[in-house]
Amino acid sequence: MNYRTLGTSGVEVSEIGFGAWVVGSDWWGDRSDEEAIDMVRYAIDRGITYFDTGDVYGHGDSEELIGRAVEGYRDDVTVATKVGYDFYNNPQAGHGELPKEMNRAYLEDAFEKSLDRLGLDRIDVLQLHNANVEEVDADVLEFLDELKEAGRIDAVGWALGPSIGWLAEGDMAIEEEFDSVQLVWNAFEQEVGNHFLETIDRTGSTTSLIPRVPHSSGLLNEQVRPETELAEGDHRAYRPDEWYETGWEKIETLRFLERDGERTMSQAALQWLLYHDSVATVTPTFRTREDIDEWAAASDVPTLSAEEYERVQGLYAENFGIDGDDGMDALRSSVGGEDIDTAGLDKESAGS
Repeated sequence: MNYRTLGTSGVEVSEIGFGAWVVGSDWWGDRSDEEAIDMVRYAIDRGITYFDTGDVYGHGDSEELIGRAVEGYRDDVTVATKVGYDFYNNPQAGHGELPKEMNRAYLEDAFEKSLDRLGLDRIDVLQLHNANVEEVDADVLEFLDELKEAGRIDAVGWALGPSIGWLAEGDMAIEEEFDSVQLVWNAFEQEVGNHFLETIDRTGSTTSLIPRVPHSSGLLNEQVRPETELAEGDHRAYRPDEWYETGWEKIETLRFLERDGERTMSQAALQWLLYHDSVATVTPTFRTREDIDEWAAASDVPTLSAEEYERVQGLYAENFGIDGDDGMDALRSSVGGEDIDTAGLDKESAGS
């Protein structure tokens, strides 16, 4: 495993991180508490040190399980969490988005409760969870600065979503020198990531990017194939059939990235993201020990050559030679798609 640093915070993270949205919730399959804790510790054994959770995942359950899992490993791991969704006063309705509270008083209380659940005296990375740009005012920024100055957190991040897009939010985080911005980004969904690379270059910011959904909901790791039947409640089922149908065709154009015995397609998808210097860690969705074995090892497989990377970019520019609709237009909802249009990007933002 190789390691990188978040912004200028000095916080070290493993190139492959663990997205703990699979821990304490059933949106990506059911598992017992013991199984979840075992997965986290197995990942630590494979060199993974960055664990990214959130207070709303399982309404606190994910944080509690992560806290239990890293007990005894505290000096070896980086724990990130997110606050901003008010699940304390609002019931969860399916996979719907809960109301948010980004005022200082709420965030202070949420932060303290997260510390208690995690069983920690400080949090390595505190992220605002899907905050809108108008919600992050001077009071919120001052609160985050005070936490940092007091040594209660080491780094500040902004997780964008839940849909793909939120360019104003990411740009603000980069301009304000947040240590990290988390976003949906993969070789099939590049618009937003490319935009933020340009913003970082334009501003000279040191903000690090943390891609999630690096395998494009099961396509780039080939866990969703034409014969796959997704279980009820599986979050990947929220993608339309057309997304997968066009995706299976796109995958065939990327076979040149595979190297027999050296690099699988799913590892190449992670290395495509790590090719960018601004990427600190990538957080795939682990479901099994086999996932952990293969994807943790992606840090050590051959990196993409400049020629391979440019070949992927050429294919992307031509929609991988696919003449078909991906079915995502109805789900592209970030700010009504206005931020994507204003930036002159090819697609509106895509819903999760």
